[in-house]
Amino acid sequence: MAELTIFYDGFCPLCVREMDHLRKIDQQQKLRLEDIQQADFSERYPQIDKAEASSILLSQLPNGELLRGLDSTHKAWSLVGKGWRTGWMRWPVIRWFADKAYLFFARNRYSISRLLTGQARCEACDVNQKDNCR
Repeated sequence: MAELTIFYDGFCPLCVREMDHLRKIDQQQKLRLEDIQQADFSERYPQIDKAEASSILLSQLPNGELLRGLDSTHKAWSLVGKGWRTGWMRWPVIRWFADKAYLFFARNRYSISRLLTGQARCEACDVNQKDNCR
């Protein structure tokens, strides 16, 4: 059983790249990656508000507790042994600024993806595909 289920935007090239990277280094299969854009998502996860999951990264612990934003990100990277990459963003003074920056990214992820990858949005992204987006 996974220790964290992450609900990510499968239309976002940067989001898919991060999930792909997490999947590759998750040797102990501690993460379950779920694309909120899949047709049956709401049927499989009725407890997850898809609108909220579209506005902020959500993840769920086995006990049902939801994590949001950078708390989700930090938990995921910690579970794969790379928490040092994100831990500093959870420090008390930095946390507020990091959360605001994350919310800016989440609102503008398609524009930022276009700027960084040349592709704003993909019709279908798959963390199991070599090129990720089609």
